[in-house]
Amino acid sequence: MNAEELARTLIAALPKGAPGLFNPWADVCGDDLGSNGPDAKLRRLQQHLDCDAEFILCGEAAGWQGMRHTGLAFTSERHVVDGTVPRLGGAPGRLTSRDRPFAEPSATLVWRALYVQGIAERVVMWNALPMHPHERGDPRSNRTPTVAELTRGRAPLKLLLAAFPRAAVVTVGKKAAEQLVQLGMTPAAAIRHPANGGARAFAQGLEAFVKTRRRK
Repeated sequence: MNAEELARTLIAALPKGAPGLFNPWADVCGDDLGSNGPDAKLRRLQQHLDCDAEFILCGEAAGWQGMRHTGLAFTSERHVVDGTVPRLGGAPGRLTSRDRPFAEPSATLVWRALYVQGIAERVVMWNALPMHPHERGDPRSNRTPTVAELTRGRAPLKLLLAAFPRAAVVTVGKKAAEQLVQLGMTPAAAIRHPANGGARAFAQGLEAFVKTRRRK
């Protein structure tokens, strides 16, 4: 299965029109420019998946400043515009109508650590729930996904893992680790999420894991 087919297969496994959940590849965000609709996010995902990944970094869920606008986990508009994310081609224009590009703090910490460890080119990003859970009536909010909502992310995650059987899966945060357990799998590493004071623990956890991989 090539990257285009994989991206379409992953998206087809997600629900559309689910209350309180924004689907980046099906729903339209009022903050996005017309050129950054679902089709643009699908193309971006296809480019991101077009690699022989050595690592899969799995987080919890999409956020309102990040994946909601990019279609890529652990990535915000600033990273796309600045060319931080490998395989996306030339410098794109803006994604949103905001005065300044959205810059999601956790995404910034993640990419910084990936480049420090020298693995940014070999990573595929995903989430236990690749949709944005928000409060009803407030799309510019984040909330913890429910157990029922997380079950909706299991099918696409299973498909992704099958597409990259040689990749080591690194879960970021407890929800991601629990999702892998629900699929009957054990992550190669389970590290702290960088949010809420976890930046140092995240960076140290990733560094320790990469060092272990290099010794093999």
